[in-house]
Order: sequence, then structure tokens, then C-alpha cells
Amino acid sequence: MANKLTPENIEAAVQHLQNIQDGTTPILDGADRTIEDAEIIEQLDLGNQVIKKKEKRVFPLIPPNDPRLLMQIAPFIDDTLEQFGFANRKELAEVMYDNMAKYGGLGLSANQVGLPYRMFIMGGHPEIEDGKVRCVFNPLINDVSSESVNLKEGCLSFPFLFLGIKRPKWCSVRYTDVDGEEIEETLHGMSARIFMHENEHMNGYVFTDLVSKLKLERAETAKAKLIKEIQKREKNLRIIT
Repeated sequence: MANKLTPENIEAAVQHLQNIQDGTTPILDGADRTIEDAEIIEQLDLGNQVIKKKEKRVFPLIPPNDPRLLMQIAPFIDDTLEQFGFANRKELAEVMYDNMAKYGGLGLSANQVGLPYRMFIMGGHPEIEDGKVRCVFNPLINDVSSESVNLKEGCLSFPFLFLGIKRPKWCSVRYTDVDGEEIEETLHGMSARIFMHENEHMNGYVFTDLVSKLKLERAETAKAKLIKEIQKREKNLRIIT
């Protein structure tokens, strides 16, 4: 579910943007693949019983110019899960959902966090299909509506950048789910838009590819203004508190 900007997370959000822009955000290389490794254990002492609980695996968002974000992803094969320490599709889906929630997104593609899987997670917002979550493997778009709608979109790979993107109102899609079952359905409204956005990541496209140079320049200017406003607001809050 998307997180709202609050005094508590404004500073972290701004720092995250700065880290991506100056290249200090970690880049995954297959060996050091997480910030917080799955083997980190938290011990909970409940009387005579000690329960060991694994922490959530957190993957850094890779920079938007990273080649892994700009190339077409090969079809997903279950046998490749072991390479990155996943036991099955369910475990991958859980990690992807945790990361999507952490970064405050409505969708997250595996290649956005450096994982070479033709897979994405979407949903979780209570106002979109009552919070329904889809785990999408090997997506295909079979058909789209002739009628389109222009709405502002954001992308976790481009913090604070918002672009007006024209997309079909609905799309008919096919994919396999977390159990490997084939799903065919028609998505409407925001669900259709999110699916199409994430599916573009599967083919090496990012949403900045869909607008003119002029529109992108205007959006970059608006982003810089928004960041300054957030930084100023956060500074004022610090003075008040």
C-alpha cells in the first residue's frame, strides 16, 4: 500500500532520492543481493520457549540507468529461483510484496530490485479492488480498449517524478500466479494501468520512454520544486518540535 508523506518519513524519502542520483544506492550483483540478508535472526524469548524469526529480506532499488532495468527479461522458469535463495514462487512473492510496501508502491517489478525474473507484484491498496494483490509471472497483454485515459503516474525507480501517461481504460491479460495456475482476466481502471506499467518493465521500458522530451523536462522541474518544498517543510517541522 502506498505510504503518505509524513514528518517521520520525509527525510528518508529525500535521502533515498539523493542516494539514487549520486549512485550510492547499492547495486545488486548476485553475491551481495540484499541489504538485510534472510539469515539474520531475531530471537523472541517467551518464557521457556525461544522462537527464532527471520527478518524481512530488503532489496535496494537499482538506479534507473542500470542495464538490468533497461533490457527485456527472459521468461520465468521456476528452476531459477534457487539462484537467489528462494524456495518457491510463494517466497519470492512474499519478499516482493514486503519490498513494494516498504518503498510505498502500488506495483513492483522484479528487475527494479535487480532480480532477473519476468515477474511483478501489484495491489495492496484498500481503495483499489479492496486491496487485492496479484502475483504475476510471465505476463501477456492480449487486448486493450480503444478508449484511453490520461493520468499522472509515478514509478519507484524515479522518486518524486510524475508524468501524465495516456493508457487504455482496460486490458485483457494472461499470466501464471503464485501457484503456477494460468489466469486470464480483464482489468479496468487503476488495476489495468498498474499492470501495463509493470509489464513494460518486463520488456525493458520505463515510463519516461512514453513522454516527449519537453514533458519530461517539465516534470523534472516540478520534481526539483517538490523536493525543495518537502525539505523546507521538514526543516520547519524540526524547528517547531
